[in-house]
Order: sequence, then structure tokens, then C-alpha cells
Amino acid sequence: MQQRKPVTALLLLILLLAALLPLHPAFAGSLDSSTSPTAPQAPDVDNAYQNGNRPLFLPLVSRRTGGQVGNYLAGLRVNAPYFQDSFNFGEAAIFWFGSVTDIENYADVRVGYTSRELVIHVAVIDKYLWYQRRAQPQDFVNWDAVSVFLNLNGSQGGSLDGNSYRFDAMLNWDEADPDYQAAYRGQSGSWSQVSIPFTAQTNWRGQAPNDNAKADSGWTMRLAVPFSSLGVSGPPAKGTVWGLALKVHDRDNKDDGPLTAQVWPPAFQETVPASWGQLAFGLPEFQVVNARPGGTVKIRHGSNGARVVDAMVGGGTNCGDHLRWGEWGWRNWAGTKEINIQNQGDLADWLCFSKYYVTFPLDSVPPGKVLISAKVTLYQFGNAGGGQWGDPPDSVIQVLTAAAGWDEHTINWNNAPLAGENISMTRVQGLKNQPPWPGVARTWDVSVAAAQAYANGQSLNLVFYSADAPRHTGKYFVSSDAADWNQTGRPTLEIVWGEP
Repeated sequence: MQQRKPVTALLLLILLLAALLPLHPAFAGSLDSSTSPTAPQAPDVDNAYQNGNRPLFLPLVSRRTGGQVGNYLAGLRVNAPYFQDSFNFGEAAIFWFGSVTDIENYADVRVGYTSRELVIHVAVIDKYLWYQRRAQPQDFVNWDAVSVFLNLNGSQGGSLDGNSYRFDAMLNWDEADPDYQAAYRGQSGSWSQVSIPFTAQTNWRGQAPNDNAKADSGWTMRLAVPFSSLGVSGPPAKGTVWGLALKVHDRDNKDDGPLTAQVWPPAFQETVPASWGQLAFGLPEFQVVNARPGGTVKIRHGSNGARVVDAMVGGGTNCGDHLRWGEWGWRNWAGTKEINIQNQGDLADWLCFSKYYVTFPLDSVPPGKVLISAKVTLYQFGNAGGGQWGDPPDSVIQVLTAAAGWDEHTINWNNAPLAGENISMTRVQGLKNQPPWPGVARTWDVSVAAAQAYANGQSLNLVFYSADAPRHTGKYFVSSDAADWNQTGRPTLEIVWGEP
């Protein structure tokens, strides 16, 4: 289980003297360092987290200019990136659904496509793994299994037809995967099993399937559907939108039958494609209309009266204090001054997964203007990895819109909003050495989302997460709750606007 690297001798000394000296926070993460960053004198020790007696760890409105943005807030959507040769796990578009509890499953879904096929990788956090040997196709969904639904006409239509497809794949141990997969096609409003080529590859982490002697960690399913199997000669043109939905089936023992399945999107109805989400081919591009340059606005918590609210959910920088099924998913990190963004391919380490939510108000941008660009800057001061775990790997961190609002004091992994859609991604390098204060500036282009939020008179509600494969990918950033002396390091939104 990943943990933060043991503190250095200097950090131990700092902790011992913390009650006597007003110090800058120790350089968080797992980097070798003999000095703390150069910074203004702090009025008190900036704690990473302290909870009770726990140990201290470190519609179209007047602002809208016609044709500037698309309808990016109308439903849940995943923008799949194109990969020239093969599916790139760490740079695939990511979204999620479900909960981490004793009897509920959570899923991270990665999506991408090549010239030959669409790939959907589903990673399921699941306490107990169960499947049926030599099961019939109609029984796959009564065990741990994934169903993927595609509609080539988009997320529209009141019934199934020949453009609707369903792919079922059940978890298994070491048997031949093709024996545990089945395909269906819509016909007169219902599903008809068909024989079309696709692949489904599964893996698992934990005690063992069909054994509840000890809790498991979870399982994965990767489905690759050739475009030729869908009657398409090649990858759809960029900007094409299909309908997409997923259903994660669950079973936790042999005799009690299946548990409630988790679905995406929440309003999903299996035979009504209009209730499905959207799969867009290619990442979104921001189209700037002609505008005369007007000005620049920087939005940061505490600056010019701005209130920027943020929150971290998941494991944080200490893997959730090693809480598990009954507690981890409900952990709230309100007030933490450092945030972690982390994911990986190995589900054995899911306790360390972390997302970051932030809301920027846009009322400081003058009304009736045109957004020329918008970017978010986070300041990285540390990361996991390093030392005995080897050099810290790079991460490709994605920024997505959050599909609903949230409360800093109640948000947690299980109730945090789903992703509205993925907007852009930035490669964040692992730090081998301690950076100067306030950290290394990392930026994300959020122009598409900011323009839509501005046009609708809303705040910009974002979430940051990654689709990383390696372990120890955690990247640590300063939060909006950082002390006032560290205001420069707080998350910052910079908007350039113009006159229409």
C-alpha cells in the first residue's frame, strides 16, 4: 500500500519544534529535501490535515455571443481521444460512477479509439468478486459483469433499432475470455443476440474470485469493439457523437443473487437510447469569435473579495488514513491546505485515489463580453514516489466539468458530482527536487467550460483527475484554504476577455 515517504531528519526536527516556532509547512510528498521552500514568514504551522484526535498529517443570456460555444452542459458526455497506433491507458478520457461501500461498486471508465476500434476500460472497486463458471450468456449479468451500450444515432430515440448495440462481459479467473462475452443488437425495440467480433479482457486484484474469506480490491474489464463490427468502415469523423451507457453488475456471494447494478448516466433506461450519455470522438476545441481585446481577470480566493471554494475527495496524501469499505468513501477533507490528485492502474492501491473539485465565481468578468481564453493554474509543491519507490512518474491530469454543485463541508468520494465532460489535459512532471515557493505552476486550458459557464451566468465548476497507470502518481498542490501568507500559491483562474 502506497504511503508518503518517511519524513527526513529535518522534518522530524520541525515537527518537534512546531509548538515553539512559526514555520513554513514541511515540503509535502516523498521528495528528498534538506530545506523548506523560501516564503514569507508564516503566522502558524500550515497543517495538511487534522481531524479531532487523529494524528497530524502533514439558457442563453445577454453575455452569450452567438456561435462561440456548443451545448456542453446538456447531459453527461465523454470526449474520446484518438490514438494513432494503440490505446493509451494513461491518456484515455476518464469518467466515473458508483460508490465505494460494503455492498456497492465504484467504476473508473477510460475511453479512447484508434483507426480500428473503440476501447472502453472499466476498473471496478468491488469488495467481493463472484462469477459463474460455464454460465450461459443470459446469466452473465447476474454476476460481476459489465454491459456497454452504444447507439450510432447518438443519445436519442425512444426505442432500440439496428443502430443500437450491447456488449456483455463477465469477470472470470483464468478461463478463455471469449467464453464470457456476448453481443446484442437492437431489433424492434428489444435486444437480439448476434455474433460479431469484439474482445473483452478481464483481470482482478484481491483474495480470489468466488471466495469471501478475505475482502478483495476489485476487477477490470477492457472491451475493444472494431468499427467494422458496427458496420462502420473506419473511425467516425471528429465531432461525431454516439450514444453511450454502462452498467456494472454486482454479486457478492453464491446464493443471495445479484445486488443493485451501478449505471451511467443515472437516468439510464436500457431500451431508451434518449436516456443514455454521449460519446464524442475527439477532444473539444474552443472556437474564438472575432473580438477586440478588452482585459484580463485573475480569480483567486481572497483576492479582490473572490471566494474560490475547493475540496479533495478520496485518499488524500495519506491514502485515506487506511480506512476502508465502511469509512473511506465518506471521508471529508474540508479545510485541508494541500490537495492530491492521483489514480493508477493497479486496483490494489485504490485507497490512494484522489480527485480535486474547485468552483471559481465569474462575476468579476464584465457582462456582455466575449471570452478569448481561460486557464487554471495550480501550484505543485510535492508528489508521491521518490526515495525507496524510485523516481516519481509523470501524470497526465485531466480537467472536467462537474455535473452538479457541492458543499465543501459534506462532499466525499461517494456523493461528489459526476463529470459533465472532459475538457483538456496537462502533463505534470514528477518533482525530484524541492521547488522554490510557491511551487511549480501547472496550467490547464478551460476555455470551453469557462465560456459556457459565463454565457449561462454560472460559476465555473471543475474537477481534476487522472487516468494514470503507474503507482505513486500522486501530485500535491496548494489549495484555496492555504494561509493568507501563501495566497499566491492558491488555485488561480485567468480569463482574457474581449469586446464583441
